[in-house]
Parts: sequence; structure tokens; C-alpha cells
Amino acid sequence: MKTIDVCLTPDLLHLHADSLENSIVVVADVFRATSCMVTAFAHGVNSITPVATVEECSQLQGRGYLAAAERNAKKVDGFELDNSPFSYMDERLIGANIAMTTTNGTYAITRSRNAVKVLVGSFLNLEAVARFLQGERYDVLILCAGWKGRVNLEDTLFAGALIERLKDEYMVPEDSGLMALRLYAQGKNDLPAFLSSSSHVRRLHRLSIHKDIIYCLQHDLYDVVPVLRGSALVSMEV
Repeated sequence: MKTIDVCLTPDLLHLHADSLENSIVVVADVFRATSCMVTAFAHGVNSITPVATVEECSQLQGRGYLAAAERNAKKVDGFELDNSPFSYMDERLIGANIAMTTTNGTYAITRSRNAVKVLVGSFLNLEAVARFLQGERYDVLILCAGWKGRVNLEDTLFAGALIERLKDEYMVPEDSGLMALRLYAQGKNDLPAFLSSSSHVRRLHRLSIHKDIIYCLQHDLYDVVPVLRGSALVSMEV
């Protein structure tokens, strides 16, 4: 039977090195990189090239890409776009090619390149990701972007939500997956309340970023699945 596992932070990805090349990786950075990516594709963006560093993003900006750069939940000066999903609902971005770097999410994506496929997951496209994976024959690894190498609650909850939807098709062999599943079972009826004292929610509240939190916790808004093709993410509709 196929397996579904959870890597709670990219700093633990080396523990999955032997299985990475035979797995589909789903990267989740709920607050807010992967939620931004899903929103962008749902509103007509053509491609998103994720890069690990601000310098790489600046180089792509110089080649004509629209550029999004975030560090510590704040927009980096000199770039067009930030890390709020509402910024990607602009009709002027339809057909655009975007370069993006974020504190955690794009780093996690770039660390996953050796996988069979790399998908972008969020609560916003949860059902679309689950539906796509139901038809695949590979094992799945959910990679939580975390926060600077540390575990965070919101990405772990996403992992649990995805496992809940796939538990009839995939075996959960490790405790990280069981933990994520049980956490989601505890919190799923009111995720904003369950996350209210989490570190990143407190960080976003200090920056007066409130509406992004509620938006990013909505389930199944979009039927798009961003997938890494070469160095760029493109959208699959499922």
C-alpha cells in the first residue's frame, strides 16, 4: 500500500533522503507562501519561479520577471509584490511570470527538487491536491515549511488535513503523520481559535495582518494544483 509521511521542517528533510526520489512532495507554507501561490494561479498568473535567496529573486527581476520578496513576514524593499494572498488577486497579474522568495516556503520547495513531483499545497486547494494524489502510484511526503527550521502548528495542521482525506488510499507509517492527523482532528472545527496563540499567528497580528490569517484557513476555494516543472511552478487544474 502507498504511504503518506510528514516532514515537520526542511531541516529534517535529510532523514527522508532515501525515499525522496520515489515520492511526491507536497510543500505547505500556510501562512503565507503556498496560499499566495495557489491564489495567484487561481487568478490567472502564468508561472511562479521559487528561489531561496533575495539575490536570486533580484536577478530574475532584472530579466523582466515581476518579483515578490518577503523576509520575517515583511515585504523586502525594491520588489513589486509581498506575501499577502490578496496581492495576487489583481487582474494586472493575469499571464504574468513571477519570481518569488520567502522566508520559509520557497526554501522548502527548492530543497525538494529531487522528488518525483513537487506540488504546492494549502487549505485553499486541499481537496484538489487530495484528488490528484488519489490517482497517483507514488508515496507522498508532506513537507511543512515551518519557521526558520522550527516546527509550526499551521503547516502541521495542513498535513493532518491532507492525511485525513487520503487515509483510505495511503498508509500512515510514522508518528509525525499520526501526530498531524490527531492535531487536525482536535482543531478542525475552529482552526482560527485553535491557532490563536501559535507563534506565527502572533507574529502576523503584531504586523496587523489579520485578514490573511482567516483567508488562508479557508478550505477548498480553488481547484488548482501548482506543480514544479523545471525551475518554475505552473498550474494543473484537476
